[in-house]
Amino acid sequence: MTDSRSLQSLNTLGLPVKAREVHSLRHPGAVQDWREGARHMGLPRLVLGGGSNVVFTGDFPGSVGVVRIPGMEYLGADRDSHYVQAGSGENWHKLVQWTLAHDLPGLENLSLIPGSVGAAPMQNIGAYGVELADRFESLDAIDLESGERRLFTREECRFGYRDSRFKREPDRWLITRVLLKLPRHWEPVLDYAGLREHLAAGERPDAETVGRAVCEIRRSKLPDPTRLGNVGSFFKNPVVGDADMERLASSHPDLPRWDVEDGHKLSAGWLIEQCGWKGKRQGAAGVHERHALVLVNHGGASGAEIWQLARDIRNSVADRFGIGLEPEPRIVGPEDESRGTGDGFP
Repeated sequence: MTDSRSLQSLNTLGLPVKAREVHSLRHPGAVQDWREGARHMGLPRLVLGGGSNVVFTGDFPGSVGVVRIPGMEYLGADRDSHYVQAGSGENWHKLVQWTLAHDLPGLENLSLIPGSVGAAPMQNIGAYGVELADRFESLDAIDLESGERRLFTREECRFGYRDSRFKREPDRWLITRVLLKLPRHWEPVLDYAGLREHLAAGERPDAETVGRAVCEIRRSKLPDPTRLGNVGSFFKNPVVGDADMERLASSHPDLPRWDVEDGHKLSAGWLIEQCGWKGKRQGAAGVHERHALVLVNHGGASGAEIWQLARDIRNSVADRFGIGLEPEPRIVGPEDESRGTGDGFP
């Protein structure tokens, strides 16, 4: 534990903020000790994973628990599935690579997503036609209010698009382990735009080939947070009803959209780009030149400046298209939007 410790190296935007104290949590017992210590001192708590889904708009006046619980283990198989368990502190992409190296396909479309294993169900991460919920069996979590340890099934997690019950209760649960269910009879998922085209025509790729293709596409579009601070996609793709879709399609026939269960999903990146934000800067805060959905720290930006840029973008999209954009990362600080918008395990 270090009082007034800098969190700059613990968030992928590289924001120069501090916390009252920081604890490294390497096993469930350490989580309980951290929980009790913060409660005894009357300090607010914040759970931090890989720091890839959080925007600090100021210093955090409480106790930060950095989840470092390790472990990757093959638990066996049944007729249809292989079962893999991982500690919530493991790096997500490292887990994907581990499964592929052990001939356990199923996570390859989720390659190179930044963050920790524990953050994956919080956000119900997804990419290239696969969501975590598609490969999920259960998780273990600690209730930070009562100290109770609990097992959650897939249904109890209430997964949605970039959403889960844990995201809606960001300060209550700390995930310790995740159990994944990977298909024994694997088929590649290649229907997402651009993925099939990236692969050799006419060939049925194996899982490692799909994983490499996903990594190549992501690297061509998204900046490496170790070189240019960012949290990946900053806004969710909005979902609208029939009336809004008809209104927008009549005036913007080239608007990218996908029919989903509860409406029509729009491209947030397209909306932002149409408003002229791609490649723009406001001081050291900016929008990436290749991907309008990615906000970046060019060096020295504060979280308040990043958040102001995000609000300006959101306002301009609302003014032009009548569509509200919701941030994907959790906003922590004086302008906290964590209730209902963040994942609680950034």
